[in-house]
Amino acid sequence: MSRIGMRPVAIPQGVKVTVEPTVFHVEGPKGRLSQEYRPDVAIAVKNGEAVVERKNDSKQAKAYHGLYRSLLNSMVTGVSQGFKRALVINGVGYRAEVQGNFLVLSIGYSTDVVAVIPDGLKVSVEQNGQKVVIEGIDLAKVGKFASEVRSLREPEPYKGKGIRYEEEKIRRKVGKTGVK
Repeated sequence: MSRIGMRPVAIPQGVKVTVEPTVFHVEGPKGRLSQEYRPDVAIAVKNGEAVVERKNDSKQAKAYHGLYRSLLNSMVTGVSQGFKRALVINGVGYRAEVQGNFLVLSIGYSTDVVAVIPDGLKVSVEQNGQKVVIEGIDLAKVGKFASEVRSLREPEPYKGKGIRYEEEKIRRKVGKTGVK
């Protein structure tokens, strides 16, 4: 049995989960999300909880059991609380700013790097352009956009310059000593 799939998903007050034959919808105070699912699993909503059950014991059904329970849980969390990911920009002259639907980054290249902010995400810049906060209700969108922004200038191990996640620790290397 899937340990993750067996646990029911608690549905907080103000969140509504509706299940159709091939898709389930989660609606809450922050927005609405939908997800298609395979017929190998069944989703039931009762007593303020959503339960994902598999219809057979095939290997594929076992995999989908845990997957759809995790997706449902993150959707419920997203529409009720939302997700947030923070990036820290480190380097002399490195900064970020939001201009309309674009995130403009000055990160040591000859020209500024422009990233288009996807629909459904809110991006704000704090600490004089040194911290970028990405917020949204879809965990996958928030994580994907954060990783795309980070990949524009990954942190280097000698001085720590670049874009890193706020909770990320960069292992520093010792540089040249200059001894002849």
